[in-house]
Amino acid sequence: MKSALSTLVFDLDDTLMAEESSAEAAFVAAGEPARERYRIDPRALHLTLRKACRERWYAFPEHPYCKRVGISSWEGMWAEFTGPGPELERLRSWAPVYRFQSWQTALRRHGVDDPALAGEMAEAFPRLRRRLHVIYPDTLPALRKLEGYALGLLTNGAADLQRRKIEGAGIAGYFREILISGDIGFGKPDPRIYGLMLERLGAAPRAALMIGNNPVTDIAAAQRAGMRAVWVNRAGAAPSGGVVPDWEIADLSELEPVLEAAGGGGSIRARRKGEDDGRIHAGGDRGGRKRPGGRGDPDRFRAGGRREDRGEGA
Repeated sequence: MKSALSTLVFDLDDTLMAEESSAEAAFVAAGEPARERYRIDPRALHLTLRKACRERWYAFPEHPYCKRVGISSWEGMWAEFTGPGPELERLRSWAPVYRFQSWQTALRRHGVDDPALAGEMAEAFPRLRRRLHVIYPDTLPALRKLEGYALGLLTNGAADLQRRKIEGAGIAGYFREILISGDIGFGKPDPRIYGLMLERLGAAPRAALMIGNNPVTDIAAAQRAGMRAVWVNRAGAAPSGGVVPDWEIADLSELEPVLEAAGGGGSIRARRKGEDDGRIHAGGDRGGRKRPGGRGDPDRFRAGGRREDRGEGA
């Protein structure tokens, strides 16, 4: 017997909003002065910088806290870390040094020792990143169709930073509950955060779907909490780590048939695994080129700045 579906919980970063591409664009723009003065390719500098960031981030005594709530090394380059608590206080104090030293190290690895330029770029990146709140073109059309469901937004990251993204994108009003790991001290894939979200939404696990891009922190973790899960696989990623989503979609325009198949009020029948529509299949069985993405360890990412995994953030 099909469970009645009443509740949808969304991930934020790289599910509703283009976090990876926004961060990369801001890093490259911040690095333009290095091209002008020293002919350093900003994209090459960006890759060097990300490595320098990770090295310092992992060595910081508060890294276990950052990993627990899903704050990545590049988010440390622009988060304000507002709020109470000794961890945030230490992050606020350390962040300016971390940002400057990361840029300085990246420049030195390109043969340039220019502290003034490092400071200039360290100050420029937060300004540039705060201007970018890019939602995917399918996000608002999908959210507008979901008035009959209780919607939750569940995201890892620094609370001030995630709120800035949500407010800047203008999507806060669609959600009955917004839960940010930085506000409570733990994040996905900790099962407690799923239980807390379901409690706040008044939903049983089987009456709820988790919708996200990370196979580990969004899909497998939600399934362990008793929920069903929809993998938003925008990049056409290959399944990894033995994670098997209940459904896989290329973007949110494909969500409606999934909701009907899951016991909701959709009007289009979703094909189950083995029915050859080439797009939506249960069990993550989807044709085409595939590549993993999302947030497990906050700072594992591919060449070009693409994250393989990020403890969600986001």
